[in-house]
Amino acid sequence: MTLLDRVIARTLPAVPKTVVRRVANRYIAGETTDEALRVVADLNARGFRATLDILGEHISRWDQANRAIENYLNLLEEIARRKVDSTISIKLTQLGLKLDPQACLEMTRRLIRRAAELNNFVRVDMEDSSCTTATLRVYRELRREFSNVGVVVQAYLRRTLDDVCALEDLRPNYRLCKGVYVEPREIAYPDMRVINRNYALLLEKMLRNGSYVGIATHDEFMVWEAYRIIRELKLPATAYEFQMLLGVEETLRDIILAAGHAVRIYIPFGRDWYAYSVRRLRENPRLAGYVFKAMFK
Repeated sequence: MTLLDRVIARTLPAVPKTVVRRVANRYIAGETTDEALRVVADLNARGFRATLDILGEHISRWDQANRAIENYLNLLEEIARRKVDSTISIKLTQLGLKLDPQACLEMTRRLIRRAAELNNFVRVDMEDSSCTTATLRVYRELRREFSNVGVVVQAYLRRTLDDVCALEDLRPNYRLCKGVYVEPREIAYPDMRVINRNYALLLEKMLRNGSYVGIATHDEFMVWEAYRIIRELKLPATAYEFQMLLGVEETLRDIILAAGHAVRIYIPFGRDWYAYSVRRLRENPRLAGYVFKAMFK
């Protein structure tokens, strides 16, 4: 991470919104469902899978949660109608997790049930550490009832290995990422060397347990580690996939796809693009620098 990356990330809130939008256009698929699905269709044509995330989180009113669930239900219908290869990813705080966990569970159950009827899949994203226990509790409850639901875990959290062990009986469908939220040292490893070691440990444990894993990384070293584990376990290509953010490390994603591995692109979209952009880029200065510099090439 360079000094320039950090400067770009910290000054983003002072940057005109039109400039942030130019940066965000690389990794946010517009504001509407139609715009997002056009991006999905283009990626599908090049051999990539997709997952769609309607931006928004930490709502404060139930009308916001109701609007979000209706938007996701409509999105599922459009995915089916257009016959594109895309799942959906959701954040539980967008569906009222912090307002009423039980009501959030019921709302999420409704969404997953409809996804099952349409032969689709719902990924429950992981948010900051204040949500981890509640998110896993909701996931466990839903997994008992549905097979078309997965969860995200973060390798930088100290608790994650214990969480994965506790979930083994469910054989979850995972997305494994490093984690981007800013957390205190008591909660998250600050040393990237430790995070990388923990990532590889978690990945091997999940795959040995028979879980399907979305290997979410833009780090070529971790891609190499994943290749090593896949070879050692003699896994078929149907046992896992790689996952990357829209607009990030496109050369690496093409290399992975060309090597015969499935690659799914995480595609955020929606009217809340500005708040998401500023937060995401401030949390990941390296990403801020990468996207910002790419804009000027």
